[in-house]
Amino acid sequence: MQVGVPQEIKNHEYRVGLVPSTVNELTRTGHRVVVQHNAGTGSGFSDAEYSAAGARLTGDIEEVFSQSDMIVKVKEPQPEERRRLREGQILFTYLHLAPDPDQTRDLIRSKAVCIAYETVTSPGGGLPLLAPMSEVAGRLAPQVGAHSLQKANGGRGVLLGGVPGVLPANVLILGGGVSGSHAAMIALGMGANVTILDRSHDVLKRIDTRFGGAVRTAFSNAQTISELIESADLVIGTVLIPGASAPKLITRSILGMMKPGAVIVDVSIDQGGCCETSRPTTHAEPIYVVDGIVHYCVANMPGAVARTSTMALNNATFPYVMALANKGWKQACLDDAYVRRGVNVIGGAVTCEPVAIAQGLEYRSVEECLQ
Repeated sequence: MQVGVPQEIKNHEYRVGLVPSTVNELTRTGHRVVVQHNAGTGSGFSDAEYSAAGARLTGDIEEVFSQSDMIVKVKEPQPEERRRLREGQILFTYLHLAPDPDQTRDLIRSKAVCIAYETVTSPGGGLPLLAPMSEVAGRLAPQVGAHSLQKANGGRGVLLGGVPGVLPANVLILGGGVSGSHAAMIALGMGANVTILDRSHDVLKRIDTRFGGAVRTAFSNAQTISELIESADLVIGTVLIPGASAPKLITRSILGMMKPGAVIVDVSIDQGGCCETSRPTTHAEPIYVVDGIVHYCVANMPGAVARTSTMALNNATFPYVMALANKGWKQACLDDAYVRRGVNVIGGAVTCEPVAIAQGLEYRSVEECLQ
């Protein structure tokens, strides 16, 4: 199989789909890899390293798409990339389709086989290809929140950890999953008062055990959110329903309860955001203010630490890339039910039910498409 690795073109996106060591594994097993010039430079990988790993380098993005059986990316394909996809071609990347009808429509039109990292599951019910970036985003959230709290950025002028004689900031985290627990760890390490809300009692018990009671926990509902958000200096939204749009836990009316200059970091923005007033931003212009509340809603947060993120992502995606290259998408899906759950679009059919529901589209199962 020929595998193509284009340079990411989303705003300030420096990650890359494959690192040289993964390219080397592919070429050693007989596959061919074409990499666009400078695709890895943002993550610290030179063209020379890719060449030494057996890749063919090209400056022509059209060549990467037209000559490859499988395209491996990081972020969802941008409009100009979607126009290059063709019928039967495999696209393996993050998609986050539920809140993005334009992308869904283009992928349907392409008739490509579109497999989303974020909906591939594991035997334990986890999301193995989303987890590494959730860890990164969770650990970044208190950092960017602390920066946004600075007065020059429109924030309250509060130091997250306080100082002797001055109380630390209150951090409220919505969702105790991978991102939420990692956000709690960093916020706690920075000296903040941390509270996590979740609707799973098992998750809340796990948080309590992990942090030994240092992080407060509460069951998440509208009343609890309303009560706790009044005292929050920083709110970090990490709620996730796999494949579906994030629920709007923070309504516009709730903003009026918050302290002026408080900050919302909406990690859930890839899936539409958990705040009614959230809209995707970029690393170039990461924040905006609504009703006196600072919103940080960068849709590719891990891209800020591209080398760490790229290496962590490749560690997770490597076995799936190899399986798809060795077997083709049909056999890989037949052999692995968890890979099947990653397939969102096949030949013009939407095969991820939460996406179909979110956009009012007809749903067809992957199993039907394999018959």
